[in-house]
Amino acid sequence: MLVVCALAFAGCGASTHPNQPRPALSTRISVVIQPHEVIVRPGSIGAGPEQSPQIPQNEGQPQPRIKSDKPLDVTIVAANQTGEDAHLVIRGAKDVKPGPVFARSPATFHASLPTGSYTVLAADVRGARPAHFTVGPYRASTQNDLLTP
Repeated sequence: MLVVCALAFAGCGASTHPNQPRPALSTRISVVIQPHEVIVRPGSIGAGPEQSPQIPQNEGQPQPRIKSDKPLDVTIVAANQTGEDAHLVIRGAKDVKPGPVFARSPATFHASLPTGSYTVLAADVRGARPAHFTVGPYRASTQNDLLTP
């Protein structure tokens, strides 16, 4: 009987579980390639809680900060409004070459960018001024967001 009780007690798991913050969702930036310039919006990401619409259940809920120095997952939505194919290049704390954006076409890329300043270039568009944006250290948990993965 003593052995059965000892085995039953040993099989029990911890009664408390730490509530680890869920990872941040990917942050989105828009890149527009025009004949004379490249435009990036917003100009700063990871600087504070994201201004995003919330579903009614989440409205007004804070976004807890994640204490992490991990790179920020960024979704880059690019639109090439020129007649030339362009290769997007991102230079900064980490250099990224997401790939081609074909003439008069959209493209979507993903990158993990550490905190720092970045320059976005359209490598094949002559005379297009580069754009700049910054990635801050703020990472928001999706802990209070219902219906998110």
